[in-house]
Amino acid sequence: MLLTITTTHNPATDLGHLLHKHPNRFQSFDLSFGQAHVFYPEAKEEVCTAALLLDVDRFKKKRGHKGNFAIEQYVNDRPYVASSFTSVAIARIFGSALKGQCDARPDLVQHPIPLEAKLHAVPCKDDHELIQDLFTPLGYDVTTHPHPLDETFPEWGQSPYYTVTIKGTTRLQDLLTHLYVLIPVLDNEKHYFVNQEEIEKLHHHGQGWLNTHPKQDIIVDRYLRHQHYLKREAFGQLLEEPMALPEQTSLSEEATLEENLNLHKQRLQLVVSECEKSGAQSIVDLGCGEGRLLELLLQKPQFDNIIGIDVSHHILERAAKRLKLDQMPANRRRRIQLLQGSLVYRDARLETCDAAAIVEVIEHIELFRLPMFERVVFEFSRPKTVIITTPNSDYNVRWSSLPAGKFRHHDHRFEWTRAEFQTWATHVCEQFGYTVTYHPIGHNDSEVGAPSQMAVFTREEVQSLEDVVQGV
Repeated sequence: MLLTITTTHNPATDLGHLLHKHPNRFQSFDLSFGQAHVFYPEAKEEVCTAALLLDVDRFKKKRGHKGNFAIEQYVNDRPYVASSFTSVAIARIFGSALKGQCDARPDLVQHPIPLEAKLHAVPCKDDHELIQDLFTPLGYDVTTHPHPLDETFPEWGQSPYYTVTIKGTTRLQDLLTHLYVLIPVLDNEKHYFVNQEEIEKLHHHGQGWLNTHPKQDIIVDRYLRHQHYLKREAFGQLLEEPMALPEQTSLSEEATLEENLNLHKQRLQLVVSECEKSGAQSIVDLGCGEGRLLELLLQKPQFDNIIGIDVSHHILERAAKRLKLDQMPANRRRRIQLLQGSLVYRDARLETCDAAAIVEVIEHIELFRLPMFERVVFEFSRPKTVIITTPNSDYNVRWSSLPAGKFRHHDHRFEWTRAEFQTWATHVCEQFGYTVTYHPIGHNDSEVGAPSQMAVFTREEVQSLEDVVQGV
């Protein structure tokens, strides 16, 4: 079994530091089921590739067990394919990288870098689209190359084996974590007994992404080898896990600061106004919280399809109560739906909406996850109009109760100045084909601007070839 990891980060040889394996050395490690070898086919400043070659000793594995399971037969595919053996090797050989530890490059550990992982033989005996379904929502570009049963006899059809390549700009720790969890899910098999410890592993390695993954049920079921009692307990832990985004609209230090300005009301009214101007009929509120914006949108007959999405099922329940969905007339109820989801995972349910509103949410996202957010909204969902509001940190000096250097909310990962917000928005437009306009929210101070800022992105319409020819 061969796994290669490649980066073009400069200098690319930093990959050796992150993996704790020197590029100039060929290293071998003894495992309970065979040996693992680590080497670098290429190690230059421009590009560096690390290879993990797993040599599974089927005889050694057979001698260690008395059971009569199919996986323990002498003739099988285990030495050649990515499987639970691979996950064990990743944890054993790249354990420090999997934990996000690197004393030599501590800053690089948390920094997303361009990475490509290639698994040269992946068993997927079900629909091969599952490979896409597992990795694409995590922000990766995925390519699969099927292998025929026999190249000499193509009429025999395809085998259940694929070469899989995933690419993305992400932390190495995240890439290894996703591979560790999802490889056995694709194989739908494990070479060892599954017990309570597997729930703890799944909970630990799934933090921050598994509880909102659209294939969560399949991942949990297969990872735990279809043990229903373990699956129920695993879901109980996942639902109790702290969510990736906070419950945005609960009364907080941020709301207290803005209360006297009546800022949130102004913000929501301006968002609704811009949605109306866009001509949108279907709209999604990403990070909808308790549904204050949804409540206003429902009052406008123009919007006949309103979706509220939040990562927390608890706060969605509160939104449902606030909106009184159970008492709502049928003709009004059909216009709105509340869905659990994440801003950093691709979601096909969003790809039919005319407009998206993201109100005071992006500042709660880790900076290294912003590229994933950008792709989800501007590349995959790609609504005609995207409305984003965020605090203007220039204005913070006007609050005497806010200590210098502190954010308005303890969960803010950043707060942008007007210049920083506009630099980011310009980058988004250039990358994804949008134009943008800016609007202050609240009193516009001549020196520091308004307390909150809004960007309205409009998708550029690409002319068809026929239109271009007719124009000429």
